[in-house]
Amino acid sequence: MSEVSKQRLLLATRNAHKTREVREILGDGWEVEDLTARADLPEVEETGATFEENARLKAVAGSAHYDGWVLADDSGLEVDALGGAPGVRSARFAGEEADMAANRVLLLEKLQEVRGRERSARFHCVLALAKGGEVVRVFHGTIEGVITPAERGAGGFGYDPLFVPEGACRTFAEMTGAQKHALSHRGRALAALGAYLTGAAA
Repeated sequence: MSEVSKQRLLLATRNAHKTREVREILGDGWEVEDLTARADLPEVEETGATFEENARLKAVAGSAHYDGWVLADDSGLEVDALGGAPGVRSARFAGEEADMAANRVLLLEKLQEVRGRERSARFHCVLALAKGGEVVRVFHGTIEGVITPAERGAGGFGYDPLFVPEGACRTFAEMTGAQKHALSHRGRALAALGAYLTGAAA
């Protein structure tokens, strides 16, 4: 696809890791920008009780100030032994000012007495696509897996060094980007999004 015919998409995030993954998964046919270069667009507080509520909040807020497609992602880790936590608080699990390293440490501490299959978990991603201040479509992606007893791998981000997807023997952080995208929650949601956008742009 030529540069001229690329479709534009604004990703309602300032998370460079998420932006990179979206660009890699959607491919060269899409010009993806995020909020890092858009100081005119508002920060949105994630007050929703679910991933979908937060994704919708961010997508609607962004699309009210942007002429084109706006995509918002809200995703996180749900650990069965912790009743689904950290869930929507995945990025703030160890506190509002905590970084992901602290979040991973806390998760391992809470699972110290949990063994084997009882460490089951899943990553869940919700994408809300909006235009003109309204959500047009919502896409979901989920991947089941287990939490490892210790961090493994230097790739990925977030909880990737602690998560082995179902049917695999490596954590997301031990995989290449392409290997992770083929299995991940975000990869699955973005595959559905890409199919929808390709049809909408035709």
